[in-house]
Amino acid sequence: MTTAMGAALRRIQLGNALSAFGNGFTVPFLFVYVARVRDLGAVTAGVVLWAFAAAALVVLPFTGRVIDRRGPLPVVLVGSVVAAFGSLGFGLATTAPMAVLSAAVLGVGMAVIQPALATLIVWCSSTATRSRAFALQFFLNNLGLGIGGLFGGLLVDTAHPGSFTRLFAIEAAMFLVLAAIVATVRLPRTVAIEDIEDAPEGERGAGGWRALLADRSMVRLCVLGAVMFFACYGQFESGLSAYATDVTRIQPATLGVALAANTAVIVIAQFLVLKPVERRRRTRVIAAVGLIWTVAWLAAGASGLIHGHQMWATGAIISTYALFGLGEAMLAPTVAPLVADLAPTRMVGLYNSAFALVKQLALAIGPLVGGVLAGLGLYAPYIVMLVGCSLAITVLSLRLGRRLTPAQDSPLRAAAVTAPSAETGRVMAAA
Repeated sequence: MTTAMGAALRRIQLGNALSAFGNGFTVPFLFVYVARVRDLGAVTAGVVLWAFAAAALVVLPFTGRVIDRRGPLPVVLVGSVVAAFGSLGFGLATTAPMAVLSAAVLGVGMAVIQPALATLIVWCSSTATRSRAFALQFFLNNLGLGIGGLFGGLLVDTAHPGSFTRLFAIEAAMFLVLAAIVATVRLPRTVAIEDIEDAPEGERGAGGWRALLADRSMVRLCVLGAVMFFACYGQFESGLSAYATDVTRIQPATLGVALAANTAVIVIAQFLVLKPVERRRRTRVIAAVGLIWTVAWLAAGASGLIHGHQMWATGAIISTYALFGLGEAMLAPTVAPLVADLAPTRMVGLYNSAFALVKQLALAIGPLVGGVLAGLGLYAPYIVMLVGCSLAITVLSLRLGRRLTPAQDSPLRAAAVTAPSAETGRVMAAA
């Protein structure tokens, strides 16, 4: 990685961390803010969260084409400004239509920022450094969200709506800070930048989507990603929390401890697992995560069966969240770099946006399915379903590994094999 690439990457990571810090001020309080502070009711709060997700689903199919045609920098700048307006509007919303509209605007802005930032990271990293770059991004995201949530909890007061307006103003300011930092980035002159406008039509626009859907490895990765996001992130705020409070019978405050355990494991484990993960085949790492999450869901199921031993039950549910954190730390340097390495040079933005779309769909469907099963009291089928999903992650990952080249599945190992061969060739040529 060149000096220019390193300097650009540091600025991108700084902006990303500050943006996550701003998000942390508001994310834990969205539902409470709409339903109770603005007194718009739980139904309106649900519609607001749906509008946020739906807006992201609408714009993501087009985001990749714009990134690949215009570059990721303008997309981050526009997305940051749009998100800032949405966040500020949300903080000032006093009626249901205004809250829904602001949530949609915020959803649009945040949806386009993420694949654009991922593309910037790809452009400013090499195959050898990409896993570390994405691991750092994930680490900073979680650290920023955690610290922001901590400060937000200290500043907020449900009896004073103005305190929430202050939180959303801080979030809006952080989006603008992200835009200001990214605007100073000087991207290295790479093929991806120089040749964007010269890319054949078959690799852009609708042709780009046809090419992506014809890429069987990417399609399989998207299916795998959908199962992963459904089985983990899609359950955090619905089925799993309902199970923990209704079946395991932990207090809401203890649920906060479980979420803190999840974040703590991510922050602590991220760089401890990085080197071992980098040296192994990516699909084998993902398969291992599937097994770890299988144990996590079995622990959750066991927590509901330990009657009369509340301490052990509480420990089991906290361990579920901690094991999820370990799996997330292993996936951070694995999945996003794999998406980038599968993508043709001029379609990195499209591939990132497509995978973000898959994630958003899973995050929309996961809470719905988990919430319905929890509402019907079908907790045993719920646990069985998610154990099955976790095992499916392992199976799908191993099957994907059969289709990938060594450079895609294990780039560091492939580079180590190629380097001696190249050196031998040079020696023989010199002789």
